[in-house]
Amino acid sequence: MKKQNPFYYSDDNKRYHTWNYYLKKHYQEKVFKVALNANFSCPNRDGTCGIGGCTFCTALGSGDCAGDVEDDLMTQYQKGLQLMRSKWPNGKGMAYFQAYTNTYAPLSVLKQTFTPFIEAEDVKALCIATRADCLEDDKIAWLQECSEKKDIWIELGLQSIHDTTARMVNRGHSFADFLDCIQRLKGSNLKICVHLINGLPFESDTMMLESARVLSTLPIHAVKLHMLHLMKGTKMAAQYIRESFPLLTKEQYIDIVIRQLELFPPHLVIQRLTGDGVQQNLLAPQWTCKKVIVLNDIDKEMVKRNTWQGKFYQANGI
Repeated sequence: MKKQNPFYYSDDNKRYHTWNYYLKKHYQEKVFKVALNANFSCPNRDGTCGIGGCTFCTALGSGDCAGDVEDDLMTQYQKGLQLMRSKWPNGKGMAYFQAYTNTYAPLSVLKQTFTPFIEAEDVKALCIATRADCLEDDKIAWLQECSEKKDIWIELGLQSIHDTTARMVNRGHSFADFLDCIQRLKGSNLKICVHLINGLPFESDTMMLESARVLSTLPIHAVKLHMLHLMKGTKMAAQYIRESFPLLTKEQYIDIVIRQLELFPPHLVIQRLTGDGVQQNLLAPQWTCKKVIVLNDIDKEMVKRNTWQGKFYQANGI
């Protein structure tokens, strides 16, 4: 029977390279992330390169759904694993160090934190959320050694390639810092996932598409796309209340995501197309709470436009 979906990396109606598809093909079984809080900090919280953190970030360091920091990490993992197995009884876990910057510590601390999970037979992989300015060469070298035992994903929060935006949101490092980190990572076996946020204050469609176009030229393995969440108690939420700035509608977000997908190479794994904000703490936009609807509407609109990930991709790496 002729394949109806024009996109190669799919077993269903998805016209983009989903994380679920990648994991199923790579591991030949159900695998999911288990979010952990290792109680790290960030260099733009403690004064190293800034104070207060990114203006969109909550007090929990983007780890609102991670484990309870009062529990030790292995207890967090086992609790999270059992919760996920209530849905997928035979699923296997990936240890996802989510909250704050998980390489912002001396190498000795990182070894103490990550080694138990690298050695644990039932942990399929490690996913380490961090920043481009917190991956020194000695840390990359050690993680490269560990990757011979277990898959290791490095999740780099970039959010935007535009330094004007980075300064506005108190990111604390430049796009040049990010590119330097990518260059130092690309010779390793470490898998690189990059985070982008759509809808940051005063970014135009052109700017968001340019972020996607530039990422499409880099030696990375996956991307996470996220609509800006204005979370109560953050500096950006206070800014929004003070001087309201435009937020993307659901329709605008879907349009931008599809146009970004068209620019990405087909082999690039799309780990996420929308985020999860804790609903009771979400100020705006409220439509992001309806995650399944947003994802379904992206699928429908891609079919309507007869488009797919990589339709306009040009392999001209920088």
